[in-house]
Order: sequence, then C-alpha cells, then structure tokens
Amino acid sequence: MNQNICCTNENGGSCSTARLAIQDTLDIVGGKWKLVLISILRNGKRRFRELSRDAGISPRILSKELQELEINGLVSRTVCNTKPITVEYALTEYSETLSEVVIAMHEWGMQHRKKITGQLEMIKYAEGEHESKKEQIKTKNK
Repeated sequence: MNQNICCTNENGGSCSTARLAIQDTLDIVGGKWKLVLISILRNGKRRFRELSRDAGISPRILSKELQELEINGLVSRTVCNTKPITVEYALTEYSETLSEVVIAMHEWGMQHRKKITGQLEMIKYAEGEHESKKEQIKTKNK
C-alpha cells in the first residue's frame, strides 16, 4: 500500500498542497447529504419531491444542498413547462469526475459494514456463550 502518495514530490506538490486539495474536495462534497444526492442522481434525473423522498431529507435542507451542488457545477436544474411548475435535477458531465470517488466510497462502505456487522455477530455470539455459562452455573448451584 502506497501510504505517502499524497505527500510526495512525484505528484508535483507537498503535503500542504495535498491537504488543501483534500479539503477542497470535502468542502464541495462533504456533509451528510451531498454524496447521497449524487448517488441517487447517478440513476437519472429526479424531481425535487422525488429527491426529498428518496434521500429522506427535508425540502429546506435539500434546496440548500442542491443549490451548492449546482453552484459547483455538479448538478443541473431544469424548470419544466408544466402546471404546476416542476423542477428536475440531473448530474452534469463534470460530476462524472467524481465517479471513482463515489465507487471507492461505496466499496469501502460495504467492506466496513461487513467488518463491523461481523464483529457485532462475534460479540453477540460471545455474549450468548457467556449467558449460557451463567445459566449452567445457576443450574449447578441449585
């Protein structure tokens, strides 16, 4: 594993430059909702209410998040000529530059969930084993 890839001169920068680039990325896609919205929109355009429902996010917060994604060129907003007026959101071509990041985060999240749930199962098993030994001791003492 190449641990120092961000802090080498091979990529033409220093550690402080690498940290700045990472901070810039987190400023754009960080927070609780932005990557969730991007992952939902990877399946195609959505109307505002659909996004709110699919993400489980309040309209006020959704509006703010979408506005920030639009300002940064990751999401496009289209006002449809319908009655009542509807607004659709879609990912831009530029958002495709985040594909590797989103895929890597998905894969890591799945591995992490598997690891944690596996550990939880081991704990539950150990606790169950501990409880059964307690029962055996109680039975012997009767």
